[in-house]
Amino acid sequence: MIKKLWLPSLILAGLACAPVAKADEWDKRTIVTFNQPVEIPGRVLAPGTYVMQLLDSASNRDIVQIFNQDQTQLYATILAIPDYRLEPTGKTVITLEERSAGSPEALKTWFYPGDLSGAEFTYPASTHPRHTQHWHTQS
Repeated sequence: MIKKLWLPSLILAGLACAPVAKADEWDKRTIVTFNQPVEIPGRVLAPGTYVMQLLDSASNRDIVQIFNQDQTQLYATILAIPDYRLEPTGKTVITLEERSAGSPEALKTWFYPGDLSGAEFTYPASTHPRHTQHWHTQS
């Protein structure tokens, strides 16, 4: 009897010790707060807190979704361009670009903590930015 229970007990112990992947690591869920209006492709976000994450797709990891803070309203689904950096950081890095006078800054890049690859957001040629600012946020 003890021999019959040994293998199932070992399997259950192994499953209990298996690493658990965080959902945040798969979808890169990031909470960001903007203290001023920010342009994203297709619209301008009011100052506030937002959730940015990758669409749950194994085939395309460049689709970014932006939700309100409690994720009850989807503001945008954006096809981003892969972007790369030489050194990862331990914090989320958001890059904003300055627009013409009177226009809100535009979201340019987003890098998840520890990643070398991130997302670059594109805009029509008529709205190309002039200056870039880097923001580090807590995740």
